[in-house]
Amino acid sequence: MARAAAGLLAAALLAALPAAGAGSADAERGHALFQQCKRCHQAGAGAEHRIGPHLNDVFGRTAGSLADYRYSAAMKAAGAGGLVWTGATLDAFLADPPALVPHSRMSFSGMAAADDRAALLAWLRGFGGGRSDLPSAEPTATPEEYGLDPAILAIRGDPEYGAYLAGECITCHRADGTVEGIPSITGWPPDDFVIALHAYRQGKRVHPAMQLVAGRLSDEEIAALAAHFQRAEDDP
Repeated sequence: MARAAAGLLAAALLAALPAAGAGSADAERGHALFQQCKRCHQAGAGAEHRIGPHLNDVFGRTAGSLADYRYSAAMKAAGAGGLVWTGATLDAFLADPPALVPHSRMSFSGMAAADDRAALLAWLRGFGGGRSDLPSAEPTATPEEYGLDPAILAIRGDPEYGAYLAGECITCHRADGTVEGIPSITGWPPDDFVIALHAYRQGKRVHPAMQLVAGRLSDEEIAALAAHFQRAEDDP
């Protein structure tokens, strides 16, 4: 039933919504709007998966279908049910992610303005067709951005120790990786996790609770948590 419903929803969206990314959209403005996305996604030449999958060639792709990215169970189910990323379905997802794919790890609350969504999608359309001469989008957070010693990223965390430490984390972040008002941290690449925690510890990312938690953690403990939450999605 869930798969059939997802397929019907995708078909209804294709029929009812205007195509986003029309010729009137300002792709340059879309590039500026992508700043809201770049912490989790990359697009352009050399784009890689980060917290979220890369967005090259996203138009026409079945949801949850990239073999080398670990999607949430919800996103995989949406793709199995017939959800394909078109201008219409991407527009709907950007407007209200939980409404289109409930319980995915997408923590973005939504982009309300239709012309903003159209501009962003117009820019993303430029990163299709397998071209290799496209300019790179700005990267997601890097060690250089926060002055992080590369040696810290080289620490190999113990996932079992991370599981022991994770009790405090899952008082807010859901252990199953779903988003209920608090962003998911399940399945993050370890480098992204470590960079974020050190940024909070240094006061370069501002959130009182996260700064308090990160301030109590050692480098080794942060690495252990990163290793645990990277593999947590695979746990039964």
